[in-house]
Amino acid sequence: MCGILAVLGCSDDSQAKRVRVLELSRRLKHRGPDWSGLYQHGDCYLAHQRLAIIDPASGDQPLYNEDETIVVTVNGEIYNHEQLRESLTGHKFKTGSDCDVIAHLYEEHGENFIDMLDGMFSFVLLDTRDNTYIAARDAIGITSLYIGWGLDGSVWISSELKGLNDDCEHFEVFPPGHLYSSKTGGFKRWYNPPWFSEAIPSTPYDPLVLRRAFEDAVIKRLMTDVPFGVLLSGGLDSSLVASITARHLSGTKAAKQWGAQLHSFCVGLEGSPDLKAAREVADYLGTVHHEFTFTVQDGIDAIEDVIYHIETYDVTTIRASTPMFLMSRKIKSLGVKMVISGEGSDEIFGGYLYFHKAPNKEELHRETCRKIKALHQYDCLRANKSTSAWGLEARVPFLDKEFINVAMSIDPEAKMINMDEKRIEKWILRRAFDDEDHPYLPKHILYRQKEQFSDGVGYSWIDGLKAHAELHVTDKMMLNAAHIFPFNTPVTKEAYYYRMIFERFFPQNSAKLTVPGGASIACSTEKAIEWDASWSKNLDPSGRAALGVHNDAYKQKAGPIATGNLATSMIDDVPRMMDIPAHGVVIQG
Repeated sequence: MCGILAVLGCSDDSQAKRVRVLELSRRLKHRGPDWSGLYQHGDCYLAHQRLAIIDPASGDQPLYNEDETIVVTVNGEIYNHEQLRESLTGHKFKTGSDCDVIAHLYEEHGENFIDMLDGMFSFVLLDTRDNTYIAARDAIGITSLYIGWGLDGSVWISSELKGLNDDCEHFEVFPPGHLYSSKTGGFKRWYNPPWFSEAIPSTPYDPLVLRRAFEDAVIKRLMTDVPFGVLLSGGLDSSLVASITARHLSGTKAAKQWGAQLHSFCVGLEGSPDLKAAREVADYLGTVHHEFTFTVQDGIDAIEDVIYHIETYDVTTIRASTPMFLMSRKIKSLGVKMVISGEGSDEIFGGYLYFHKAPNKEELHRETCRKIKALHQYDCLRANKSTSAWGLEARVPFLDKEFINVAMSIDPEAKMINMDEKRIEKWILRRAFDDEDHPYLPKHILYRQKEQFSDGVGYSWIDGLKAHAELHVTDKMMLNAAHIFPFNTPVTKEAYYYRMIFERFFPQNSAKLTVPGGASIACSTEKAIEWDASWSKNLDPSGRAALGVHNDAYKQKAGPIATGNLATSMIDDVPRMMDIPAHGVVIQG
């Protein structure tokens, strides 16, 4: 992932302003260590920190049209750039970069070209002919982007908070699937898929249609001019990504350049569930497997760096980002610059364990819609920033626009969990790749129970984080939490600890507003807590908090858990195997 920073209409074209923009752009250098670029037109500045994936030799940014009147700074990958180039007859391209098509598409179609882009992206485009500009973010928000406003009338756009938080009077998350235009001074949603309205779809489930759509999504992401690999936790999603990649890598341009044997990467505590499962999948697929271990103390020592780079105080995100942050550093040290990952599947298919309690297909579908719309604040933010912290790019085929359209058009009755029929979470995805003649994965991996990343790397990771927070946050501090942090008041010591660190790095009021809040059980939205009355007494984002569903669920406590004491009430009470699930739900497979 690259880093972009634009300062537009600041009424200051001095050398001092240029130096300030360069200084702020360097805060994003971790995202793009390969090259830096800065373009200035009057009081408009477009800066870029490049991570070179496609055309490393000549694709430096900013990018231009033929006469250089249209200037673009882009973060992302446009997977259909070759088809778009063919459609742009009469245009001459200066580089082989996939993002080079953007300026030319604007010449042809004005602001109405964004839905033509198939990929992940955020960009700022300056038209020097009339000094207007547009900015846009991809459909789901795979790439991170923020927008801010200065007292001098300037508009700031940055890949990360740290590029603008010190210089803007107000800033906020740039909404996914939206365009910002200087002509209107506001946002317009360009991404309008059928599922966005949350209307209940009715297309019958066809496993082969779903399989082909996902294979296509993975194959298009093999576009690269640099070494790459796959993140492999051994769970269903990452294992399918690895299996499809291994099947289709041979014969691609990437295989000719870097070899046809796929590299896979996994992280976990010694003896964790993910390490064992990933090793088995890697052996089955024949990948060159790289296994990284970390200790609880390693993770705790990295927490401040993680919060600085991830730019959140959300508990779930920090728990999961830390192992990914540590792994990304190791991966980059091997010379790898791009990885393919499995984010997004649980949101699309209702894969989190709390979906076992979905009361009907309508509620299940609406919850999946809510989860996809919020991905940019959680898993997309984690995957993007954990990897970008070390100059590594993560691609997520489950969030392919066409694949989402296929998966979200299926009658949600097919996504309902039915243990009597042995239909566990994400059954329709598992069934689509259950090929007896040419198996993608071993059966027990294909039907392995969902593990959230922060759980799968080792259960003692979360327990260790809670214990560490206990040492730094007192009961007296928790009593005053609502006065110290009136917005998104932390209700556990772990949350309080993360919030203190976040506000030290990002003290502005706008910064705290960029982080979502609300109660959650096992990664649910606040609305879904209504599905089970007992959940309101056990608000924890770990998958193990789905009492009676996860095989290693927390023991159910008698009575409500006091605000702020979640860590102490559970940390010494996490069995690794439960003989009798609390609500009688047994996971098969």
